[in-house]
Amino acid sequence: MENVTLMPREKLLELGAERLTNEELVAILLRTGTQGKGVIEYSRELLANYGSLTALLSADVRELMSMKGMGLAKAVQFKASLELGHRMFREMSEKTRLKLDEPEGVYYLCHDMTLLDRETVRVISLDTKLNYCGLNTVSVGILDSSLLHPREVFKPAISRTAAAVILVHNHPSGDPTPSKEDDNITTKIKQAGETLGIRVLDHVIIGKGRFFSFTAGRVFYAEVGHDIERKRL
Repeated sequence: MENVTLMPREKLLELGAERLTNEELVAILLRTGTQGKGVIEYSRELLANYGSLTALLSADVRELMSMKGMGLAKAVQFKASLELGHRMFREMSEKTRLKLDEPEGVYYLCHDMTLLDRETVRVISLDTKLNYCGLNTVSVGILDSSLLHPREVFKPAISRTAAAVILVHNHPSGDPTPSKEDDNITTKIKQAGETLGIRVLDHVIIGKGRFFSFTAGRVFYAEVGHDIERKRL
């Protein structure tokens, strides 16, 4: 019978990390509570304040430090733990030579973009067999076709002698529905790719739990494994 009195660290050792609640996992990162509150209670309060584990772990360091009882060391540890998770996922993707000829693979490779609070553009480079051979961030900020130069998009692909690329960017709002500006950027980059002899396989917009593929012309819902047909304007 499970011992409910076990503290988080002891529970992890005895039962495994997968048996811990979000509150207990956060408590392990915190290590200690604050004045008048135990670590579990403080962990529960943090999660309630942010509304979700994702929102808590994606908060800026300064924002975390504004919370009572959250000093620099704890805030930095939170950010480091999240980044390690991202890097582990990407390392697994690279080592298994993830095929990216389907937009779902792109979403899972770049799933961390759901946490970014600014529009960010990445370029995935592919070899002649459409295997992953590199990932680069080429722009951070408001996405503007007049500011995103094809030279910056294709520079990493050229250096890797890539045969194709996939353009990826996020919508911080969580809604991956493409805008007119997204259409303009896709057209601009595809035309530049034709000139360079590098195929633009797709442009994927990352939202929260869903993503849009220009090649498929639809929104995919990652959490339920189904896609919903969307008409393009």
